[in-house]
Amino acid sequence: MQGDFRRILTQANRSNGAAALDAIEDDLPALVNGRPQVAAQHLATLAFRLQGENRLDLAARAYDLAARVTPAQAAPYRLAAIRTRILDCCRRGAFDPVEGLLQDLREAKAAAGDRGQDDPSLVHIAWDYELAGDAEGAVRSYLLARLARDLLGGRALTIDGDTLERKIRNLRILQMNALAEDGRHAEAQALHERTRHVLGLGPLRIYDIVSAREAAATGEGEYHELLGPRRIAEPAIAFLEGPVALTSTCGSLDAPPQYVARFKDCLTFPRSNIVLQGNRLIYDLAAHPLSGIADIKDGVNPDQVMTAVYGAGRALVEEPAETQSLDAGLMLFGLQSKNYGHWLLEFVPRMLWFNDRACPSDFPICIDDHMPDSHRQIVELLDERGRQILPLPARAARFRELGVAPVPTFFPFDSRPGVPVYDAVWPEDVLAAMRRKVLERLSEQGTDLRRTGRRIILSRRGFAQRQLVNEAEIIAALAPHGFEVVYPEKLTFPEQVAIYHAADVIVGSASSALTNCIFCNPHARIIAMIHEERSFNFRGYTSMIESSGARLLFIRGKTVAGEAVHAFHANYNVAPALVLRGLETLQRSAP
Repeated sequence: MQGDFRRILTQANRSNGAAALDAIEDDLPALVNGRPQVAAQHLATLAFRLQGENRLDLAARAYDLAARVTPAQAAPYRLAAIRTRILDCCRRGAFDPVEGLLQDLREAKAAAGDRGQDDPSLVHIAWDYELAGDAEGAVRSYLLARLARDLLGGRALTIDGDTLERKIRNLRILQMNALAEDGRHAEAQALHERTRHVLGLGPLRIYDIVSAREAAATGEGEYHELLGPRRIAEPAIAFLEGPVALTSTCGSLDAPPQYVARFKDCLTFPRSNIVLQGNRLIYDLAAHPLSGIADIKDGVNPDQVMTAVYGAGRALVEEPAETQSLDAGLMLFGLQSKNYGHWLLEFVPRMLWFNDRACPSDFPICIDDHMPDSHRQIVELLDERGRQILPLPARAARFRELGVAPVPTFFPFDSRPGVPVYDAVWPEDVLAAMRRKVLERLSEQGTDLRRTGRRIILSRRGFAQRQLVNEAEIIAALAPHGFEVVYPEKLTFPEQVAIYHAADVIVGSASSALTNCIFCNPHARIIAMIHEERSFNFRGYTSMIESSGARLLFIRGKTVAGEAVHAFHANYNVAPALVLRGLETLQRSAP
């Protein structure tokens, strides 16, 4: 019978392997013929060959048979069978049995005394699903990787460095967003329900999306318009190299109305932008006609406190496990409030409207508690009513009455994948009014705001992204021309404004530090260095900086290749000769 056994083994392949294993199993004792160890080795060899032919199901059966013929030495064969079966199930998308198989794997490893690293890499399997665009396969695999980590130890992070929990949450958000955009909100809600307990998340509720104006029109709030809608001009962008064919889309030139609105009995989430009232989500960005292009990010950043997805006029928002309660407040907290550029453009202008008499003077100004002191200094500077400033921790907050004001323009956090970058245009009137108020208040406090003709270069050495990698070379080239290096993050807000306002020429990377050029004197000339990316928000920087009357010139350098970051945040270098040529160009255009 040994000849029959060898014949069956040698003739077995991916197409007839099932029949071959059936034949062996049906007559196993006779085929083994008293030589169990040899038979087990042959079966293990067959299993290895079937694995190479991508018949993992048959390979697992062969390992199981090897374990059956050698009970005394079955442990390593049984372990191999379980490992192979886990791989087979995961690659076929048959995830349900794997949880039990992982329990079996733990027991089999103990029985075999196995301490090696041969267990299936569920993280790599999940990554393969993710790269293939199969979000559900990736989620199921990451969930199993999480269980394997808890049972067996091993890898705690994904291939791209996220925690398993964060990856699962983000993939679920992508899936739910797609469903919500199709109007399938109940399905998105059910999808979240399947994994929320694993991640420690609350259930989702469905809300209708409305703007502040629409919400107040129903009689459940007050809306005071302080500056009506108006048309703004598209900025003229200047590049040292001449005209550049941009790949972004010009932002809307219809500036939205500016207002103060008040609503009762609201639920809010610090670090995020939404306001919930009853079954409505009050959010101008999500209610805007252009919201379909916006990749709204509430609930994605690590320090945010809820999950929210948007689509087809409705949103799903996670119910908080606990809340803090406040009588009243003015909403100066929200997404990216810690980032200086976002803070100065999206949040600070609201102080113009919070100072209006339509806004009760006893309402405290509520900010996120993770913001740096310089942010608070700006609030204190602009507040004309002596209000309390109340930092809020990252916990949902219920307000008996909440005052809100808008962002000066439609400004999505990012455009959706596959949609051209939306390059927001900032209205000159609002930013100029903010600039004027800041300068007036600083002057009243004795800050010296005289124009001195200083020439400064803004250092970005302390930042990891969008670095000018040859910054030292640029500084050395500009030093003979009277330039001094300034590190804005080391200065108070009044010190920053005074330096920017005094300078006649400013050179810096197009980044948050350059945002302070809003406070330049109108005779100033600015060189903004940036990488090659043509979808960058050139219109945004131009409209924002030139609201001061200053003039801006872009110099595009060379992007540093090979970095796995958003194209906007890539590092780059600029030839010093280009900067010197840009300086000559500015001098010729100086008043």
